[in-house]
Amino acid sequence: MPQVIDVTALWDAEAGVWVAESAQVPGLITEAPTMEALMDKLQVLIPELLDANGYPDGEEVPFRVLSERSAVAHRHHA
Repeated sequence: MPQVIDVTALWDAEAGVWVAESAQVPGLITEAPTMEALMDKLQVLIPELLDANGYPDGEEVPFRVLSERSAVAHRHHA
């Protein structure tokens, strides 16, 4: 089974997008407004970039997205 590629996705609140990159896929950096849209982009970009960088062929390229999104909660005092 091929090695699972780890992709890190961070929420950029100012831009309103998820920004993803992976040290295992040279040149991978992309963004999308939703996690679903990001996953769709990654399914295309990861194989394309691996092919462009001369990585060994394989039918499937498993990957997982490790995401982080921060927020602030406000307390309401009575």
